[in-house]
Amino acid sequence: MGARLMARVQGWELALVAAIAGARDLPFQWGVHDCATWAFDVRQALTGIDAADAWRGKYRTEKGAARMLRRLRCKTVEDLAVSILGDPLSTTLFAQRGDIVLGGPEQALGVCIGSEALFLQPSGLVALPVRNCLKAWRV
Repeated sequence: MGARLMARVQGWELALVAAIAGARDLPFQWGVHDCATWAFDVRQALTGIDAADAWRGKYRTEKGAARMLRRLRCKTVEDLAVSILGDPLSTTLFAQRGDIVLGGPEQALGVCIGSEALFLQPSGLVALPVRNCLKAWRV
């Protein structure tokens, strides 16, 4: 199975900037504004396709997120990304702005913004070098 490419909407660059700005203004909230929900909300802003509808608002805790992953037949957020986006790129170095990445100490989903990726954590948005990410998927 290869990557599932989506056509990006016209003006996706501005939508990416707006999604990042909006993420800075909202507190972390499980099931509403967490790593997976935010990454796929960004994807929706760039493509018009809402994959997060399957889990958005359906859990309120970290344990609830784990239960939701199991309901979606996924063990990890990486499994979730693969189930929606297909196989990852052969290297994270091929990630482009707006692509979804996996990384960070807690293996969260984030969004590539160039040479860095942003991850939504309880403390807010955290930037990490894309070269340190584990996986990347084309959006």
